[in-house]
Amino acid sequence: MALIAKSFVYDVLKNQQHTIWIAPLLILGDTLLCALVIWKIAYTEIDWSTYMQQVSLYISGERDYLLIQGSTGPLVYPAAHVYIYTLLYHLTDEGRDILLGQALFAVLYLATLSVVVACYRQTGAPPYLFPLLALSKRLHSIFVLRMFNDGIATFAMWLAIYLCLRRSWTAGIAVWSFGVAIKMTLILLVPAITVITLLSLGLARSISLGAMAVLIQVLLAVPFLQTNSIGYTSRAFELSRQFLFKWTVNWRFVGEEKFLSREFSVGLLVLHISLLAIFFRNWVKPSGSNMVRFLQDTLQGRQKTVPLSKSFTMTVMLSSLAIGLLCARSLHYQFFAYLAWATPFLLWRADIHPVLIYAVWALQEWAWNVFPSTNTSSAVVVLSLAVQVFGVMFNGSSEVDKKSDKGSSRGEAIVQNERYPGPNSS
Repeated sequence: MALIAKSFVYDVLKNQQHTIWIAPLLILGDTLLCALVIWKIAYTEIDWSTYMQQVSLYISGERDYLLIQGSTGPLVYPAAHVYIYTLLYHLTDEGRDILLGQALFAVLYLATLSVVVACYRQTGAPPYLFPLLALSKRLHSIFVLRMFNDGIATFAMWLAIYLCLRRSWTAGIAVWSFGVAIKMTLILLVPAITVITLLSLGLARSISLGAMAVLIQVLLAVPFLQTNSIGYTSRAFELSRQFLFKWTVNWRFVGEEKFLSREFSVGLLVLHISLLAIFFRNWVKPSGSNMVRFLQDTLQGRQKTVPLSKSFTMTVMLSSLAIGLLCARSLHYQFFAYLAWATPFLLWRADIHPVLIYAVWALQEWAWNVFPSTNTSSAVVVLSLAVQVFGVMFNGSSEVDKKSDKGSSRGEAIVQNERYPGPNSS
């Protein structure tokens, strides 16, 4: 009997067939958890009132980004952010109905979770990863309690990933571009999107999709560009913004002087470019050529398109995100929205033992819940990101793809004829 029970538990944890009933239970359980969070945990103001103040200026007719301010600072997000929070402004009685706002963000959280679960199922991820998608205290805080725009951008990111997994490229890139117009953090996916579209669609189609993404940005921003184009661009996509040391979650342990230094900033940029170059070399392997040959063939129109496995596609996209977060000079607490649901998948793709996956996940969750951050918590944030990035770099082999292929008959249907090497396979 004990042996049968052990075999059953092992099968539930490893067999992807079981996700068909685990996923609905997970979402139902998290629905109850969201309701409990709203009921029991008091609301504390951070950015919501500022969003509403800025939107009220927009509604009153102001279109100059340099003149749109709130109690905690100027408007520093692109145009889609303004439109979405304008809608929320009207739905929540000019931002005064906090309970309704939290309920709407709980729905958004559950919708995002549903898309994430669908992505995991598409890639053949094992059931033992699924509980980690619903247990984050910080993630519930970002969505349900604080109503940050990062939650909306995260929904756009995961919906774009799902659409790309389904090979709905036009819709996927359009949704991703709309997400960039909410918060520019999603620009971190540009290297991944470039690679997977070039591999899957070729140069001409990739360029057309890129042009569409830029056009979406322009169309959304037209009212502001007509008033003050430089002001809009400098505020909405401010790349030179100097973040305050006191709010950083990641690099606190290096000390304030080094954190603010130009040398540290340049060093992180060099690391970012170097990691992308290494990963790019591995990402193009499904083409059957090395990086230089791939670029030459692509530019000369000789590169043939190849079908990509869904696990490979999602690994490329989430790796690009994780590399960017690892090399960011300053991460604030709300940035965890982008990382939280990516971590279990990346650790699995790194071929890490399930027990260690749970351990790294727990350490990362602890670190992102330490407020204010400390030298220890910030070091754990960086190290957990490094485990994900370098784990995929060194251990993300084709062996993981084979595991996902064996998950179930459904998993086999998903990935049949798509078994391309993982990020570091030869």
